[in-house]
Amino acid sequence: MSLKGKRIGFGLTGSHCTYDAVFPEIERLVLAGAEVLPVVTFTVKSTETRFGKGEDWVQRIEDLTGHKVIDSIVKAEPLGPKIPLDCMVIAPLTGNTMSKFANAMTDSPVLMAAKATLRNGKPVVLGISTNDALGLNGVNLMRLMATKNIYFIPYGQDDPVKKPNSMVARMTALSDTVLHAMEGKQLQPVLVEKYKDDN
Repeated sequence: MSLKGKRIGFGLTGSHCTYDAVFPEIERLVLAGAEVLPVVTFTVKSTETRFGKGEDWVQRIEDLTGHKVIDSIVKAEPLGPKIPLDCMVIAPLTGNTMSKFANAMTDSPVLMAAKATLRNGKPVVLGISTNDALGLNGVNLMRLMATKNIYFIPYGQDDPVKKPNSMVARMTALSDTVLHAMEGKQLQPVLVEKYKDDN
């Protein structure tokens, strides 16, 4: 299967420290011929951190994809019935958004886009980045892993000594995960040694 001509929704949530690993993967999707529709949470758009300003990240993803960001629940809703996606990606996926997704909450454009995609029976690919994956959020992670049409970019502990509960996706596997997901398969192995990743 090829990514050429596929319509991919790409959701960004507020793990700002992970953006530098994610943006090359967005570019890879675009270069492979996919139409990438960017979707952002309110946090992404409005927050300024040591990793940059929200408005700058929004501009960057718009320049990269050639599409304006979808930044409201109302704008995201048509991704179900009117503008169906072949696949929805959320990367990075924070623990906060993960817990809401696992518990059927829809309070952001990214979650609306993901739930609209599931409603159409299409795959949702998740790239986690959370300090709490092996803590209280572990139950939400496992709930999503057991849910039909949800797939994970392989992930592992990014700093098992200093942050033993933290897990981050190996973002370099994003495109391969999407290709597998569109065939109804989970890229394996799903648990990897993220902290030894050489990307």
